[in-house]
Amino acid sequence: MVQQNKAQWIPVGVIVLAVVIDLVTPTEVTSAPLIMAAPVAAAPLLTLPGIIWVGLTSMAAHAGLAWVDGTFGWHRGLANQFTLLAVTLLAIFINRTLKSQNVRTRRAQHVAAVAQRAVLPRPPARLGDLHIAARYVPAEDEAMIGGDLYVVQDTPYGTRVLVGDVRGKGLGAVSAVCVDLGAFRHAADEAEDLTQLLRSLEQALLREGGRRGGLEQEEGFTTALIAEFPADLSAVRIVNRGHPPPLLLDAQGSATVLEPSQEVPPLGMGALGSWSAPVDTFSFPPGATLLCYTDGITESRDAEGTFYDAAARLPVLLRHRARSGEHPTPAQVLDMLIHDVRRHTGGRPQDDQALLALRRSAL
Repeated sequence: MVQQNKAQWIPVGVIVLAVVIDLVTPTEVTSAPLIMAAPVAAAPLLTLPGIIWVGLTSMAAHAGLAWVDGTFGWHRGLANQFTLLAVTLLAIFINRTLKSQNVRTRRAQHVAAVAQRAVLPRPPARLGDLHIAARYVPAEDEAMIGGDLYVVQDTPYGTRVLVGDVRGKGLGAVSAVCVDLGAFRHAADEAEDLTQLLRSLEQALLREGGRRGGLEQEEGFTTALIAEFPADLSAVRIVNRGHPPPLLLDAQGSATVLEPSQEVPPLGMGALGSWSAPVDTFSFPPGATLLCYTDGITESRDAEGTFYDAAARLPVLLRHRARSGEHPTPAQVLDMLIHDVRRHTGGRPQDDQALLALRRSAL
């Protein structure tokens, strides 16, 4: 907001610069071309009254300078005044056009945000002693929903979690996300173990691929990380189907990458063969946090092409906070990670990012 307020002074700065140049240069030198840039500069920065004020001020400044130089006539006076008037009208037209486009963009963003909340609802902030936070960061401001997904569900068999990333973009990816979420929500309550749950997800994706046919049937897939917490939260059981492995942060902020004991292809590739995915069990002590994310985090690169390493960078950030006496909540940990990824890449996300943090209460 402060930068935007500063930018609004640019048209005034252009007028002041034009006046100074005209006063310190010989009479033969005119700053008329520069002063005509002021209304154009105002078009994307100011409101309609502001643009009119800049246009009138530019005309007054030019007339005053021409009068001082004794050059106010048809060639360097009235002709330039008419040109300034035309440029001001053009600036008003540009401003109205930009405003109309902004309104359409905001409306599209609102629709996308509503669709995202419908397709990808925010998980509960707490389930018993399990504290939960989630974030979705789109690669494009106008596309607030994509193929990344997460879901947390309290079931008769414990708390079950799915974090995934479907192949592709656009409406096709959103449709696949809906299939994944619907299949998971049903199977999570019915399947007695993760192997059975995984089988239900696989069958749902294969059925959907068969209905679509073509490339989606042959190459459609979803990388998926499925986690299960028993009622006492003493452990976390994980099945990894081609997804970036999660991080386990202990109460002191140290990070451990929970690599799968066996590499298994993503879900939805049953047409190419069948694979048995192992269920890996890890200790989940009090104060620990399970941090899950999609490849929008792990594949973010800096200017030299170096991939972002959350396991190396996040503990440093957490230890720095700890020295300051701060103990970040799961939501703050996610915000910290998102900010650090942006700092690493030097700009906007290079791909959609879905993040989920689940922390067990400390004793």
